[in-house]
Amino acid sequence: MVFNTGAALLDAIVLAVVSKEEEGTYGYKITQDVRGVLDVSESTLYPVLRRLQKDDCLEVYDQAFAGRNRRYYKLTEKGAAQLNLYKTEWKNYSTKITKLFEGGI
Repeated sequence: MVFNTGAALLDAIVLAVVSKEEEGTYGYKITQDVRGVLDVSESTLYPVLRRLQKDDCLEVYDQAFAGRNRRYYKLTEKGAAQLNLYKTEWKNYSTKITKLFEGGI
């Protein structure tokens, strides 16, 4: 992608990916799902997950899988509210940009 991806957009994408799984999802799957829309590395995403956890947007729990623990991330109530705010802001922003690209203002 030729456009810069800011922290807020990355946060919104991660929250959207995590919100798809009611019981939460694990880090590697989040990475793969985000990579479906953005070219980002794990070293970029894990700090985002930690920041969202610190901001109480995500809760974290470990669960055994194939003989080892897998860390799961689940959306909190605050995270759901933040995601809704991001969705509203994105809709307004993208509508304005699309109008501009199509010749309007």
